[in-house]
Amino acid sequence: MANAKEQKLHPETLEQRRAQNAWNVCDPKRYRKEHVNFAKSLPALIMNSGLMQVLAFCHEKGGDCERVAADLRAWLASQKIGSATQSEFEPFMQALMQSSSHDYQRINAEAFAWLKWLRQMAAARVQ
Repeated sequence: MANAKEQKLHPETLEQRRAQNAWNVCDPKRYRKEHVNFAKSLPALIMNSGLMQVLAFCHEKGGDCERVAADLRAWLASQKIGSATQSEFEPFMQALMQSSSHDYQRINAEAFAWLKWLRQMAAARVQ
């Protein structure tokens, strides 16, 4: 483990933080094969239907879909882009609806960047 001085010299990059978060959320105690399959399909769903529509679908569907969507919302909220700072479904969706187009595009791009890591980490960790 790096000491505090080494951490200041070599801070984590955003990619490393994304990877670490994705690794943590797809713990085999939390994720099953169904979660992995849904995580793999989520980027295409978002590209076809849009982030807000897919998050609403996941919330309504519940189960495996909502777990993955909740993890995505938690990551996006932690990035504090615009007013999307709460991960609970309703406040997060309200923040997206009230976001500027610039912030919405940044949130969308961050969602794809994080999902890239989740797909890889979940596939590697969950058997």
